[in-house]
Order: sequence, then C-alpha cells, then structure tokens
Amino acid sequence: MQLTQFKPLCMALWLVLLGGCSTLAPAPQVAASAPMAWQAPLPHQGSLEGLARWWTQLGDPLLVELMEAAQAVSPGVAQAQSRIAQARATQVASRAALGPALDGQASASRGFNEQVAGIATTAQAGLQASWEIDLFGANAATKTAADQRLAGAQALWHEARVSVAAEVALQTSSLRTCLEQLNVAERDAKSRGETSRLSALSERAGFTAPATAALARASAAEAAARASQQRMQCDVELKTLVALTGWEEPALRTRLAAAPARPAPDALFAIAALPAQVLAQRPDVYNAEREVAAASADVGSARAQRYPRLSLSGSVGAGWVRTGGVTTDLSTWTIGPLALSVPLFDGGRRAAQVDAAQARYDEAAALYRARVRQAVSEVEQALVRLQSTAERNASARIAAEGYRVSFDATEARWRGGLASLVELEDARRTSLAAENALIALQHERQSAWVALYRAAGGGWRE
Repeated sequence: MQLTQFKPLCMALWLVLLGGCSTLAPAPQVAASAPMAWQAPLPHQGSLEGLARWWTQLGDPLLVELMEAAQAVSPGVAQAQSRIAQARATQVASRAALGPALDGQASASRGFNEQVAGIATTAQAGLQASWEIDLFGANAATKTAADQRLAGAQALWHEARVSVAAEVALQTSSLRTCLEQLNVAERDAKSRGETSRLSALSERAGFTAPATAALARASAAEAAARASQQRMQCDVELKTLVALTGWEEPALRTRLAAAPARPAPDALFAIAALPAQVLAQRPDVYNAEREVAAASADVGSARAQRYPRLSLSGSVGAGWVRTGGVTTDLSTWTIGPLALSVPLFDGGRRAAQVDAAQARYDEAAALYRARVRQAVSEVEQALVRLQSTAERNASARIAAEGYRVSFDATEARWRGGLASLVELEDARRTSLAAENALIALQHERQSAWVALYRAAGGGWRE
C-alpha cells in the first residue's frame, strides 16, 4: 500500500475544491455553480442493491441481512428522509412564487340595495389573479437556494445509509470477535481445569506439593472467571446489535450460531492506492458544497429585496341581483393595477438581511473548506491504520502459532514430569495472550477497512 500515491491526488482535489469555493463571489441573481469534481456518482450509484453487493465481499451473508434490518429502523435514515420531504416542499413553494397566483371568490347576501332602491338578493363569483414580476431575480434566487438544499438533503440520505451500514459492520465484527475470544477463553478454562484435576490427583498420591496444586486450582478459577466475564461482554455486544437492527434476540443468537464468521480474504485489505476522486462522492462534502451554493443564492435574494418590486393583478367575475321577481346579470373584468413598489425607508431592515445572508455564506464557505480537509485526513488516517494492520498481521500469526507450539511442548514435558507447573502456566499465559491478540488484530483490520469505506463516502473502485 503506497500512501504517497494517494496524497498528491488528495491534495490536488483539495486545492481544486478550495479554489472553486474561494472564487465564489455571492452576487444578486447569481447562484454558486458546482465544481466539475462533483459530477461523480453517489455511493453505490444511490442503489440499495449496490450497497448490499459491496458488503458481500466479506463473505458474511448474515451481515447484509442485518444491514437491511438496521436501515428499516434507523432514526438517522428516517430523519434524512424527513428532511428530503421538507426540502422538496420548500422547493415547490419557491417555484410557485415565480408564476401567477389565482384565487377564487364567491359571496351572496340579501338586504337593501341602493341600485334597485329595495330589498334584493345579490350573488357573485369571480377569479382574482396576481403575479409579481421577478425584475431583479429575488424569487429565482430563492428557488435556486431551495434546489441546492434539496440536492444536499438527498446526499445526506445517502450518508445516513452509509453510516448505518458501517455501524452495523463494526458492531457485527465486534460481536464475532467477542465470540471468538469467548471460545478461546472457554477452551483455556477447560485446559486449566484439567491441569488442576491432574495436579489434585498427583497431590493426593504425594507426587505434587500442596503449593503447586493450589497454583493449579487458582489458575483454573482465574480462567473460569475470565470466561464468565467474556461471556458477559458478548451478551452486551449482542444486545447492542439487537437494538441497532431491531431483530429479536433469540432469532439473532440462532442465526449467529448457524452462520459462523469466516475470515475475510487478505486480498480484500490489500489496497495499493485509492483514487482521489472518491472524495467527490462523500455525501457530507457534497452537501457542504451545495450549502455554499444555496447561501450564495440567499445573498442574491436578500440584495434583490432592496430594489423596486413590480406586480400585476387582474380579475374576472359574474354576479346577479334578484328583486321583485326580476333577475339582473352583472359581469366584470379588470386588468391591473400594474403596481410598482419602491423601498424608501425601513430602518435598515433590508440592509441587515443582506449582511446576515453574507455572514451565512461566509460560514458555509468556511465549513466547506474544513469538511474537505477533514475528508482528506479521514481517508489518510484510515489508510495508515489499514497499512499498519497489514504489516502486523504476518507477525501476529507467527507469534500465535509459535507460542501455541511452545505451550503444547511444555504441556507434554509437564505431563512427563520434566517441566514445572510454573513453566506450564507461563507458557499457557503467553500463548493465550498471543491468540487473543491475533483475534483482536483481525477485528482491528476489518474496522480500519470499514473506516476507510466510511471515509471514502461509501466504497471505491480501484
């Protein structure tokens, strides 16, 4: 894995993004345009099937099912969907402001009518139309801002999906790691229990000192306590996964027992380089860039409010008056007035709105730059961790295998009376630590791979 191959690309993308943002000058009627880098597709092309296919690389079918269940009950995904609905409603409202509005009116009354000089029944119905002509682009800028925020909300929905998938993968890996370590702890407890039993028999026969037999009993008790503690930890991990996915605990226990984890292929973690373009698909960065564009449009809208406004209205109506058995029909229509509104004095309210919009734009631009820097940092950190686990993997395997062979040999010597119990326990403790370290390293390696998945915005193509 060559981290240096990734850095120049990351820095190049970072400079492009920051350059595009820094040249974005908010102005009336002008919305921020998206940099070319944002033409990249969404994570998994926005496809749930694509997301599922990505995780099948781990060779764990149960993991994909758990992710689908978590997606269905995730409050983060539900919140993201709600924000999309809100943004879409705002977009519809802003689009409607660009066109004319039409209202219907109807009324009826009975009483003295001056025109007929008597009691009459009067009824009328009509249509009232109005249209604000968008002279300086205030409404168009508002619509542009709504469009940008809708695009950002849709991107955040993809981010929520990616986050849920990563969280489930991490929790599932943590649980399976715990179960593997529980298996090791139970085997160790069984082995120490057998050693204690043999030591007790040897003590009664007079071949083993009482202190040595006490050491064996203490070692067995310690192993039993360690296995019990590990079992408790696995139960906690399981309940966390239950809460995350909404599955029933008995069903999850059954599925875990029926589908034990298989080690992921080493080739999966061998990442020589990562295209810098993957940062362009990060939904959070895309949303931050869309917010810059929306804030720029808001500035344009606020500035346009300081200029004259032109509106046109009209109406068409029909009515009738009935008195003394005689009905008179009345029809009317008007075009106008064509009204011009010129702001003269508002105590600085419109100027303050422009200042506030400009401040929000500056904030969005700063957050955007920071988000890009953070994205580059997260990818590089994940690559460093993944590289470190790859470098330690072979050594950890050799250590675990060597200490296991040493323990087996020491145990054979102890059974033959050629090694002390202290030597045996020391070899056992070292072998146990090495085996647990290897299991923990596998979890760390997968966690680094998942972190890279999240940092890359949801996968990558080499």
